[in-house]
Amino acid sequence: MRISSTLIAACLTAVLSCPARAADTPVAAVRMGCGAMTFDTVPGWGLRPDGASAIGSTHGSVVIDQAGNIYTSAKAGVFVFSPDGKVIHSYLGDQYSNIHDMEIRQEEDGEYIYGARNANAEGIKFKVSTGEIVLHLPFPGESGLELKKFNPTAITVAKNGDIYLSDGYASNHIFKFDKSGKYLMHFGTKGNKTREFNTAHGMTLDTRYEPNRLLICDRNHEPKGRLVHYDLDGQFIEEVVTGLGMPTSVAIQGDYVSVPDLQGRLVILDKSNTIIAVLGHNPDPAKGGSFNVPQAEWVEGVFSGTHGSYWDEAGNLYVQDWNVSGRIMKLVRVDPRGDK
Repeated sequence: MRISSTLIAACLTAVLSCPARAADTPVAAVRMGCGAMTFDTVPGWGLRPDGASAIGSTHGSVVIDQAGNIYTSAKAGVFVFSPDGKVIHSYLGDQYSNIHDMEIRQEEDGEYIYGARNANAEGIKFKVSTGEIVLHLPFPGESGLELKKFNPTAITVAKNGDIYLSDGYASNHIFKFDKSGKYLMHFGTKGNKTREFNTAHGMTLDTRYEPNRLLICDRNHEPKGRLVHYDLDGQFIEEVVTGLGMPTSVAIQGDYVSVPDLQGRLVILDKSNTIIAVLGHNPDPAKGGSFNVPQAEWVEGVFSGTHGSYWDEAGNLYVQDWNVSGRIMKLVRVDPRGDK
């Protein structure tokens, strides 16, 4: 389905731009969204005491563990925040760098993060409590494919432990492995036809449906930006929604899906896959979709290269921008009538 510009405009953030302010002037929260999907920003969330970004340049993802701690991946590694925005732990170094996408999963012996490392040409799995990497997923030579490049952008895990790794920056094949890392199959190819991908950039398990499906962000597909459903055996089901700009990732809570758009906004879909809110819309074409927006030019309530998001149990959203200075934001869900 194509979304009209009228519908998108209906739920744009309340503040699209604001005048420059002195560095020592307090930043006010900004209310955005509409209806049940109304949020307030939390100014300064995730910044160091001196006001600088705590994480360095970002091109990654966000997940939340069962204790409510927030994990975001950056060029340097993975940083762990408390709900009030303080860094409480980190996984840094070459083995954790450049994790483009993450999924978190509770398993019999603890919680694990699965990561797609685009620049390092692999998927990984590591234990949250120790940081121990227990699985590497390099390009599976047993697939019989001969690729010039392997550049994974997304990873997700089925209930039975099967792992899906999308080669979104290269071949656009999606590779399926069993829980031990054994190659099982692959599907998809690059192109603009209905059953092809033009940058299979983000992916998650769509738990809104039984049996579960893969919900895949086909970021550069024409008409630009769509979500598609495939079954867990790699068979095309349907085109879910088109005209989303450049959808980068998907995160699900209950019947709702948050979809960051690299051009500087985040849309929320309901169970019918209708857009019900648009957050952080950036009206400046020079900054919407730009990595090079330094912290001094950030505008509260306005996103730039929106890349990752995740919901906590209360329905709050954590959003990461693809950003040279490293930006992660907390959006607190509120009742627009004034009741929390």
